Amino acid sequence: MLFRRELSNAIRILSIDAIQKAQSGHPGAPMGMADIAEVLWRDFLKHNPNNPLWQNRDRFVLSNGHASMLLYSLLHLSGYNISIDDLKNFRQCFSKTPGHPEVGCTPGVEITTGPLGQGLASSVGMAIAEKLLSQYFNRNNFNIIDHYTWVFVGDGCLMEGISHEVCSLAGTWNLGKLVVFYDKNGISIDGEISGWFTDDTKKRFLSYNWHVIEVNGHNPEEIICAINIAKNNLKKPSLIICNTVIGFGAPNKSGKSSAHGAPLGEVEISLTRKQLKWNYPPFFIPEHIYSAWNASRSGELAEASWNSLFKKYSIEYPELSSEYMRRFKQQLPDELYSKLQKFLLKLNNSPKNISTREASQNILEKFGSFLPELIGGSADLAPSNLTVWSGSKAIHANKSGNYIHYGVREFGMTAIANGIYHHGGFIPYTATFLVFVDYARNAIRMAALMKTRQIFIYTHDSIGLGEDGPTHQPVEHISTLRYIPNLSVWRPCDSVETAVSWYYGLSRKNGPTSLILSRQNIVQFSRTDDQIKNIFKGGYILREYGKIINLIIIATGSEVPLAIDVAKELYKLGYHTRVVSMVSTDCFDNQDKMYRDSVLPIKIVNRVSIEAGTSEYWYKYVGINGLRIGIDSFGESGPGNRVFEIFGFIANKIVARIKKYFFS
Repeated sequence: MLFRRELSNAIRILSIDAIQKAQSGHPGAPMGMADIAEVLWRDFLKHNPNNPLWQNRDRFVLSNGHASMLLYSLLHLSGYNISIDDLKNFRQCFSKTPGHPEVGCTPGVEITTGPLGQGLASSVGMAIAEKLLSQYFNRNNFNIIDHYTWVFVGDGCLMEGISHEVCSLAGTWNLGKLVVFYDKNGISIDGEISGWFTDDTKKRFLSYNWHVIEVNGHNPEEIICAINIAKNNLKKPSLIICNTVIGFGAPNKSGKSSAHGAPLGEVEISLTRKQLKWNYPPFFIPEHIYSAWNASRSGELAEASWNSLFKKYSIEYPELSSEYMRRFKQQLPDELYSKLQKFLLKLNNSPKNISTREASQNILEKFGSFLPELIGGSADLAPSNLTVWSGSKAIHANKSGNYIHYGVREFGMTAIANGIYHHGGFIPYTATFLVFVDYARNAIRMAALMKTRQIFIYTHDSIGLGEDGPTHQPVEHISTLRYIPNLSVWRPCDSVETAVSWYYGLSRKNGPTSLILSRQNIVQFSRTDDQIKNIFKGGYILREYGKIINLIIIATGSEVPLAIDVAKELYKLGYHTRVVSMVSTDCFDNQDKMYRDSVLPIKIVNRVSIEAGTSEYWYKYVGINGLRIGIDSFGESGPGNRVFEIFGFIANKIVARIKKYFFS
């Protein structure tokens, strides 16, 4: 017991020293959760510091990411490539130890956390990925996928609404290898939470179908017992409620909100050292503590044992082994691109006027069977989003399921899918109405920040959805998505563009892709081979009317056929017009200048944008002297065609506006 306390005190002291040096950070949670972390990481966690990406490792997620120094101390002590100098650089620019954990920045960090509740949500995704993959790949005596997901959460994580969304699902899905430790210290930034958080957490989680245990979070024996009980209960996820003292060990600040989000100060740190009987200078760890913490050797042995098992598995099940490696290497099947080309040729030669949401479903039908790593889901809108295909199997009813009915949980759905991807072995796609991205926005932003390979399907993309009215008619949403860094946004105008958009999202490995799709049917277009190739560049010349072009119309999605009709009318009046289909602005912007200038020549200054959404975004393409035709107010309830007419999205009105603006 005494030696364990010395080991957990190493976490406490490293944390408060780094936070003090940075003059910024949150010491309370690392000090309060150190005893829980010591037991979990030294006695139970399966990992290899020498290979942080070993596929069968346990996943550890710090959902209360403000306690990042807890995780960085654990990684350093356990033998990961996190040095004392890295700890000294806590919260400094370009360090391995940023203010909140960031995946891809720090070895051993599984997912970016900080916005409270999202780490917990992503952990549910990791646990479902482990469960589905184990059911798909494991065979008798070959449990090649067999690991736990461990999560630390604080009061804030459980206050956030997303915790309800995802924990309800975790219980429904019987994620028995998900174990959550709740740091119940009764304190948040504003003080004692008894004034604003009085939920009966135990009853709440029991109602979710969780297994709940309550312990003294500073008693190793109780923690060990609770973890063993949780590990042996594989029918339900487990919540271990750990009663702790925030800032444990700080004589004047423990148990107080002053320990939460600011350095303790030199005087209090000195007193804490005396209280904890820690007689070493800042950032010094004695060898006997390093030796007790280091997990490099045990990690290497665990991975070596798994490698041996996988080698035998590969001999016994070569096809499964090959499929496993392909999926975890994030390699698409070799034949997918050639199948896409044949499919594009078919679509181009036999166009059928359908909505782009239906075109998206046709693509799933065509390619779903070639992509076992594709796992879909919708926020209770599958019949409207058209995200189910003939090979879809609901995970709640099939061990080999590949489709998730998330219920009305847009935020939870998106964050869970982030976790599914970062676990490895899957490419997730999620869906809802475009107007409801507001519910999911922070998880969308996190996906972009983490470079998550997720495909967002957002249907009912404009006032064209009609009778549901302004509450359901997205106006500003496409533009706001385009403003999120590293999110690729595609709004296709027909089946061919939808197929290309899907392939782009599937093949993209450095971020999420959003497909903005229509409810209403849209005219389809035939194209040359070069035009089809240029769709992959985000924007391209779809049609030209006349030889000496003096006007360019840029349009997206359902407004492209309208732009074609406008251009035809203008040509009859003597105005030579080019129509550019701008499927993806971010993809187009990434092309070289020569290509961009060939599509939008600088010398042609008469430019018009047509999109049934807010118009301000289009300044970047039409210039301050261009004409932006959009919707800068909320919509109206009524039949889609009538609503478009009310807002001026009919050819004769737009022709009149263009003539008056440029040629009067």
